[in-house]
Amino acid sequence: MTDLEQQVFTQVHAIIGNEEQVIGRRGILIPLKKAIIAESDVRNVIDIVSSDPALSAHLLWRSHCADCVGFGTHRNRSLKDALVRLGQINIYRYAFSFYLKERLDELAEPYKKLVQGYWTLTEDIAAEALDSLQRFKGKGINPDEVQTLALFSVFGEIIVLSAFAYLNDNALKPYPLGVLKSLIDNHQQTLTLQAFAALGLDDDLRDEFMIAHNLQKATEPYSAGMILQTILEKRNLLLNPKIK
Repeated sequence: MTDLEQQVFTQVHAIIGNEEQVIGRRGILIPLKKAIIAESDVRNVIDIVSSDPALSAHLLWRSHCADCVGFGTHRNRSLKDALVRLGQINIYRYAFSFYLKERLDELAEPYKKLVQGYWTLTEDIAAEALDSLQRFKGKGINPDEVQTLALFSVFGEIIVLSAFAYLNDNALKPYPLGVLKSLIDNHQQTLTLQAFAALGLDDDLRDEFMIAHNLQKATEPYSAGMILQTILEKRNLLLNPKIK
């Protein structure tokens, strides 16, 4: 690593550890996380989520996407129905991804265009992962766990790119994009796992992410991580490519 790359790596590492800088609006996420940790009554969670109509609509949409393929038979008729079905962990994962996307939309060019490309890829992976579940009916796979995991499938690239954008936005002299490419090519795994830890995402999501990227062995043949691993391998996106 060159001196310049080390300097940028250190600063990007610090930005990734700052939840407020990475996520931005935390007026919902903070109380939502506290409610989940405290195992609050679902009515408290519903009140928190419903205070943001945009998030409420997003959760209804995500829930319906998963329920359609996930072996459900009807659209959730209310926010309460959707949240009860999702469970608190999936609610938080969906909310986190929603506010992360909102934050990414605020980036300046050329970073906004780059990160939107990654986000489009993420949505494509999520759609493919849900479609693939038709082959695994009866295996006890939770479609929302598959969808939420897929939304974090290229989390490292997105987080590193956004942190680099924030760094350059405040730099007297912008760092070249070649340094960003070096970080993604050579340090993506380290920075990704740091982001999972620093941003308070649940351990199950991290573990399934590691299974999906062939960084950790699966303990069962049918899981969200194994479903996603097949898709990421086909797209040459594994952090730890399999030896053929």
